[in-house]
Amino acid sequence: MKKVEHIKITKNMKVNDLILAMGKAGVMQAGKLALAVDILEEAIKDKECKLFFGLAGAMVPGGMKQIILDMIEEKWIDVMVTTGANLTHDLGESLGYSHYQGNENMDDAELRKQGYNRIYNSLMPNDIYIGLEKFIKENFNELSKAKNIREFLNILGKLSPKNTIVNSCYRNNIPLFCPALADSGIGLMIWGQIAQGKTTNVNAFDDLKEILDIAWISKKSAVFYLGGGVPKNYIQQAMQLAPQKALYGVQITMDREESGGSSGAKLKEGISWDKMNEKAKFVDVQVDSTIALPLITAALKDRFKY
Repeated sequence: MKKVEHIKITKNMKVNDLILAMGKAGVMQAGKLALAVDILEEAIKDKECKLFFGLAGAMVPGGMKQIILDMIEEKWIDVMVTTGANLTHDLGESLGYSHYQGNENMDDAELRKQGYNRIYNSLMPNDIYIGLEKFIKENFNELSKAKNIREFLNILGKLSPKNTIVNSCYRNNIPLFCPALADSGIGLMIWGQIAQGKTTNVNAFDDLKEILDIAWISKKSAVFYLGGGVPKNYIQQAMQLAPQKALYGVQITMDREESGGSSGAKLKEGISWDKMNEKAKFVDVQVDSTIALPLITAALKDRFKY
């Protein structure tokens, strides 16, 4: 057995040095976070491995947008699955709106009167929907040509400003999936156009073929989940049908496993579903993603010498 080495903080300590010290301590969530960095480093360096990134939770309102953009631009990820909410917040910011610092004890009735929506302690101006509606209306004819959600997002990425997740995925040829796009502000804006008599033939099921094909031909696969929900399960079911199950796995979540929900399910559970290779290197870290993601990416950037 290895001894627990106590973490020593030094002046001007780099994030990667702190993560390495956490690894030497090797226990609790600090030890698991350090292991997560090690696993992701190995997976990203493995040229035969495709990394499937599942992004859930309020990451854009939580200040994580630039980190996600960096991950895409550096091509650390090969496939991305996210929520319509993150894409809505992302597009809204690119159209000139911002999220603001608040607190969870604010008067929600007063916020509503002032035109703000609260996401825990992050605030979004309700006017964002005005900008989104205008943007979708102006581009609906082009967007409506898509045959599935994946193609819809590709067109949206082409039309969107450069500093957006959808545009970054488009430019870097990274497949972006959002199975529950209707469950978002963007979805509402599309529905608004349809309610006015416009039509679209976007097939919500057609995307499955592409993500299943990617998983099927991958020599090796890695999964990296921030939160759970639809993004996690969409990737997990692709792993289930692929001949090669995930060999690397990192899950960052605050959810618990006792309720049986996917968001709290440990990666180990995926072995019983034939989604995770029983010899895979994986770790579950129970910590807020807005804490874990900056630490993980800062350490990785130092290791890759960016």
